[in-house]
Amino acid sequence: MTVEIFLLGAVLLAIGLIFTSTLRTATPPLPTSASVRETLLAMLPETMDGPVYELGSGWDGLARTLARRYPSAPVRGFEVSVLPWFVSRVFLGVSGPENLSLTCKNSHATDLSDAALVVCYLTGPAMEKLRPKLEAELPPGTLVASNIFAFHGWQAIDTQTAPGMYKSQVYLHRVG
Repeated sequence: MTVEIFLLGAVLLAIGLIFTSTLRTATPPLPTSASVRETLLAMLPETMDGPVYELGSGWDGLARTLARRYPSAPVRGFEVSVLPWFVSRVFLGVSGPENLSLTCKNSHATDLSDAALVVCYLTGPAMEKLRPKLEAELPPGTLVASNIFAFHGWQAIDTQTAPGMYKSQVYLHRVG
C-alpha cells in the first residue's frame, strides 16, 4: 500500500509540474517527432559556424540530434518545465554529447546575439512573444527554424512538410 501511495504521489507531482509550466508558458513540453527532426536536418546546412540554441528543448530529442549533427558547435537547450529538463539532464550525464548543455531557464532571459541557429517548437502565442527578442538580438544571417508555428511577418527561405501522420510544417528563416 505504501508503494502505491508513493507512486501515485510521484505521478501527480509529475503531472502538476508539467501542467504548471504549460499554464505559465502556454506551451507544453512536446517531443519533436523523428520525421520532423529528419525534415529539419535536411533543410539545414552541413556545418554550423557558431552556437545553436533550442528554445523550449523539452525532452531534448532535437537538441541531442543537433549536437550530434554539429559536434564542433556548442548546442544550448533551454527549458522551463522542470520534469523534462531533469530527465534530459540525466540522459545528458549518461550519454552526452559533450557539446550539448541544457539549462532550466526561460530563454527570454538569455542573450542570443551570438547564435548561428535558433530552433523552436513553441505555440503561436509563445512564438509571437519571442519574435521581438529574436528581431532585436539575432545578427544578420542567423538561421531560425520552427516546427508547425511560423513567425508572422517573416518570410521563410524554406518550408517543408514532414512525412507521417501529422504532416507537420517545418519553417526555416534567415535573419536579414
